[in-house]
Amino acid sequence: MPDKPEKTNAMRLLETRGIPYTTHYYSAEIHSAEEVANAVGLPAGQVFKTLVVMPEKGRPLLAIVPGNRELDLKKLAQAANEKKLRMATQREAESLTGLLVGGISALALLNKGFPVYLDAQANDYEQILVSAGQRGINLQLAVEDLVKVARARVADISRLSSTVES
Repeated sequence: MPDKPEKTNAMRLLETRGIPYTTHYYSAEIHSAEEVANAVGLPAGQVFKTLVVMPEKGRPLLAIVPGNRELDLKKLAQAANEKKLRMATQREAESLTGLLVGGISALALLNKGFPVYLDAQANDYEQILVSAGQRGINLQLAVEDLVKVARARVADISRLSSTVES
C-alpha cells in the first residue's frame, strides 16, 4: 500500500500481543461514529466510540458504546459502582487522555489506569471497530480480544439515541 501512515501505539500494542486486526482509514475531519460507519461501509452499531466519563472522585472511566446508541450515565454508574457520573468536556477528555476527541482509544490508554467499560451491544458482533488513538483511523478486532487486552468490563451501558432517524 503506497503512502501508508505510520503505526499508532494501539496498532503496535495489538501486534506485540499477536492480536489480529484490520485497519480502516478515513478522513480525519470525520468525528462521529455514524460518519465513520458510512465512510467504511459498516453499520453504525458495529463502529464504537470511546467516551471519557468523570466520577465525583477518583479515576475517569472510558466507556465504549456503539455509534448508533448513546451512553446511559445511570447504567454506567451502576456498572461502575459510582453514585454519580458526568461526561467529560472536550477539553477535559483531551487533557486527561492526551488524545483528540474523535481519536480517543482504550487501546492507546492501556497503561494509564482508566477503568474500561464496553457496552454489551458489542456481543452482537464478532468484530467491532474502535479508534486507533488517532482521528481518521479505526481498528477492527474481535470483541473478545478487545475485552481481554483492555481488561474491559462488559455491561449494558447504552440506550437508543434520541437523535437516531428511523
